[in-house]
Amino acid sequence: MTTLVIGAHGHVGQHIVQQLADAGETVYGGIRNAEQAAVIEKLGGQARMVNLMGTADELVPAMKDVDTVIFSAGSGGSTDDDMTLNIDLDGAIKAMQATETAKIKRFIMVSAMGADERSFWDQTGIRPYYVAKHYADQWLQHRTDLDYTIIRPTTLTNDDPTGKITVDPGLDGSTSISRADVAATIVAIVKHPLPQHILTIVNGDTPIADAIKAQA
Repeated sequence: MTTLVIGAHGHVGQHIVQQLADAGETVYGGIRNAEQAAVIEKLGGQARMVNLMGTADELVPAMKDVDTVIFSAGSGGSTDDDMTLNIDLDGAIKAMQATETAKIKRFIMVSAMGADERSFWDQTGIRPYYVAKHYADQWLQHRTDLDYTIIRPTTLTNDDPTGKITVDPGLDGSTSISRADVAATIVAIVKHPLPQHILTIVNGDTPIADAIKAQA
């Protein structure tokens, strides 16, 4: 199994790369500049250049010999709303288009809890981010033929991993999940595909592998 992680230099992306590599998988880390390559290689991955500001066709070479594409890229909290649109929405859609051009079927999207609940967006203080996530998810579901899995984690922390999650909790905003556990959930889905599934996840009481197998 060979995986391309787009946004591999991000906080969640680095966890995904390392956990896949530790599991013996071949993993390519999609990065935006060559200076990030050393980090990916230290984690056990192989760096490939992925420019989400370019065209969809320009992304295709990074997908050579890949079985699964994971989109974990984001513009980051320090950028303006225009970059949120360029990366979290348009970049995601171009990644989907490139995945289809490369004739890859499996696509895992890292989205956000509440992305499908407009009434929730104003509570977050980052409404443009949720708008971008919502429409990227919609495109993936309704404008592609990909075998997608959409992961919607709640508030992310840098806490130590627990190895346990709850799937599809209530939308009360009181829960969180460690970035390492988000990555572990994604790695479990790489190993046990869940096509055409959307999972909201928080830290909980069920071992991650069991929680994913229960969704099959």
